[in-house]
Amino acid sequence: MRFGHHGRMDVLVKPRLDQAKFRDPRLTAKGEVRATVGLRQLDTLWLNTGTLCNLSCNGCYIESSPRNDRLAYLTRGEVRTYLAEIAAERLPTSLIGFTGGEPFMNPELIGMLEDVLSSGLHALVLTNAMLPMRKLQAPLRALHRSYGNRLKIRVSLDHYTPDGHESERGARSWQPTIDGLVWLAENGFAIDVAGRKLTAEPEESLRAGYGRLFNALGVPVDAFDPVRLMLFPEMDPVSDVPEITTACWGILHKSPDDVMCASARMVVKRRGADAPAVVACTLVPYDTGFEMGRTLKEASGSVALNHPYCASFCVLGGAACSR
Repeated sequence: MRFGHHGRMDVLVKPRLDQAKFRDPRLTAKGEVRATVGLRQLDTLWLNTGTLCNLSCNGCYIESSPRNDRLAYLTRGEVRTYLAEIAAERLPTSLIGFTGGEPFMNPELIGMLEDVLSSGLHALVLTNAMLPMRKLQAPLRALHRSYGNRLKIRVSLDHYTPDGHESERGARSWQPTIDGLVWLAENGFAIDVAGRKLTAEPEESLRAGYGRLFNALGVPVDAFDPVRLMLFPEMDPVSDVPEITTACWGILHKSPDDVMCASARMVVKRRGADAPAVVACTLVPYDTGFEMGRTLKEASGSVALNHPYCASFCVLGGAACSR
């Protein structure tokens, strides 16, 4: 089910994924050479702060919930290790992104942000802007006073209507998110918004709807700026998508340098593990086939596009978690 833009629930039926696909990192099911992406340079390092969340959303690709702790909380000391490696290796990293779960549930998040920002890097926090964030208003204001727009908050707002948003996030999730978004705007934070392409509604119409909402709320986000309002394609690991071959770059007129894993990696800490690991990107935290080592240096190799999300989100969907 998906929420239709005229107020109805639309049933979307998609072909099931061919189980012969995405099995061999070298070859597709048809025996063609699978596309790979080399790390051009590490512009963005994502930190998964843990999969615990105050919500259980429909269609959450990482299955975050109040009970899912498959990815444990990262600690401030572990994050400092990666910041030290960035400095020691003189990596070109400029942005540290925090994702979850709900990052503001991690008790050491404020300290991590202080370490990132004080080292001269930019920080981006992905949040639903609900109670976990609002409990930290005072330390967030202090960070904003010290570092200004080098701290950016991206708020997840799945649709520009309460019904559309709550069809994914659950009942009574709209108003707390709106209240958090408005609080961020009133206090001068740098804000982006992440929406979803939940329906067949044209993107121009979606952006216009968000624009009307932002204007009504006094939130300074340009809904027609694809960075300020990111509209992410739907991700469904069981729906059929084509595999990406080396020939696809020319056919699609795209470059592997445009794909997220050409410029980013993500740190995760699996429950029970004695140390974090680095994975190819934000979309594959559980797939051990995309685990690339414990250090950023170990994780600097090429990535085979051997997952449905590589096609549906990155190559065909044209999306990225940072710009």
